[in-house]
Amino acid sequence: MKTNESVENYLETILTLYHKNGHVRSIDIAHELSFSKPSVSVAMKNLREKNYINIDEGGNITLTKEGLQIAEGIYERHQIIATALMALGVDEKTAFEDSCKIEHVISENSFEKIKEHLKKYNSPRSRSGDIDVVLL
Repeated sequence: MKTNESVENYLETILTLYHKNGHVRSIDIAHELSFSKPSVSVAMKNLREKNYINIDEGGNITLTKEGLQIAEGIYERHQIIATALMALGVDEKTAFEDSCKIEHVISENSFEKIKEHLKKYNSPRSRSGDIDVVLL
């Protein structure tokens, strides 16, 4: 399913806020992303119309099955790309900032190859428990 970067960022934010707080409201998203409440309200209306989220009478936002699938996929990309960058020596803050940009444009094929590479070289013999990345 094809989505744009904005949709992906909102869905990933809803997922992470839900795991962090146990609930999500528009104001939580506005604070997390430093967006205005009206901008978030418009976005939530669009996400609801696309059947990515549900909003109950109390304003609580939940992901639909389709929304959750997208959010989890973007979250996985974010984590794996950041892990790969840190294994290459990039500091954590920069790795997560860069992975947030890369996660939206990387092809599925390239992402899968990075994931395979990390799994292949993440051996139990790694002393620190970090993923070892070996460049080919």
